[in-house]
Amino acid sequence: MNKYLALTLIISTISAGAMGQAGGKEYPQPEFSNEVSWYNKDNNTLTRLEKGLSKMDTKTKAGGMGGAENSYSIEGEKSPVRIIAGNNLSFIYATGATDFSSAVSDSMMRANGMDPNMMKGGGMGGDPSNLVTLYAADPSKNVRKVILMKMPGMFGGKKLKSSDKQSFSVRKIKDGYWELVVDKPLKKGEYIFTVAGGAGMGSMDGSTTLFAFGVD
Repeated sequence: MNKYLALTLIISTISAGAMGQAGGKEYPQPEFSNEVSWYNKDNNTLTRLEKGLSKMDTKTKAGGMGGAENSYSIEGEKSPVRIIAGNNLSFIYATGATDFSSAVSDSMMRANGMDPNMMKGGGMGGDPSNLVTLYAADPSKNVRKVILMKMPGMFGGKKLKSSDKQSFSVRKIKDGYWELVVDKPLKKGEYIFTVAGGAGMGSMDGSTTLFAFGVD
């Protein structure tokens, strides 16, 4: 059998049951890859978050003498995606990569003269810890902002200010599929995940992908 055809069949066979699993638990498969989705543990479903692209916006007053601000933004003061406040909110980040490390798939690949290692490992989606950040957004004048840094003017007495980061823990379910568990209950308000460029995220013009939601 042609090696490329065999590889295609192997991928199709494994992907047909490509539900994430951890400890015998099945996780739902996202409709789209390279996105952050809310994971509703009660009914084991995913909800797409509001999605947008934003370039970093740098605003200065009086040539910087009056202060400066670096931020990302998304339109609207409230997200249409609402989540009820609770403990251990979870989200899923999936790149669409498939874990090909099972003994069955390894055996099939070797039988067709292929090295199973070529389908494993980092190239198919790395840990999102260095890509994904969760912020409490700052609603202002019909937009929600992620303020990366806000600097006072030369004669201002205010301290540096930025949007509050919200910590979360990363649980790998399989290659290219992670559960992001928020460490502390989120207060009522607006929130935005930023996903750094690379790994297919963002656009060629340097924009950062934003995934927004609100907590009620």
